[in-house]
Amino acid sequence: MKKITYFAALLLVGLTFSSCAKEDIEDTATVDMAGQWYVDIDAVDENGDPIPGGEHYFGYDEARVLLLTYNTADNNTQEMYIDDLGVFDVASYYGNGGYPNYAIKCKVDIDYKNLTFSSDNADNESAVNDYDSDLYPLTITEGKILKGAGHQNNGSVADSIVFYVEYVGDPWYPDDGYAKYRVSGVRYSGLAEND
Repeated sequence: MKKITYFAALLLVGLTFSSCAKEDIEDTATVDMAGQWYVDIDAVDENGDPIPGGEHYFGYDEARVLLLTYNTADNNTQEMYIDDLGVFDVASYYGNGGYPNYAIKCKVDIDYKNLTFSSDNADNESAVNDYDSDLYPLTITEGKILKGAGHQNNGSVADSIVFYVEYVGDPWYPDDGYAKYRVSGVRYSGLAEND
């Protein structure tokens, strides 16, 4: 009886260890470009310089905007999504349907080797449209991810992201004096001190 109990115990221990084996999870094709980012959005002129009052345009100075970059369903190294989860929806921000919806969700072409990206008149796929304002197609230029080029609030080094976005059919350009928006920031660290 002792032998049976001993072998049963060995079998149970063996099954326990084998069931805890860790499975390897494959990276996506865009792993070096994918992530969560905290970004600022500034209205800028043709040279990329903020216009007077253009820093944190539309009042987004209380907190940085969370932006996502992630692979498409095809999971290739030629394209990815940029998605602000509907945050840059000025109509909802001001509670007024007279403002345009600048939410960002579109596919961009990427040069994975150089960590750069762009789009030309891309469809805006954002689902946020609380005030029935139009979603404008997006042209994104000079997009790049710079490894170790940014700094968190606590001083630690982080990857940074920067790109310019123009909204095709934007009703406020050029009357407000800007040519496009600069979106720039750093990779989300997961630490509260950097939020």
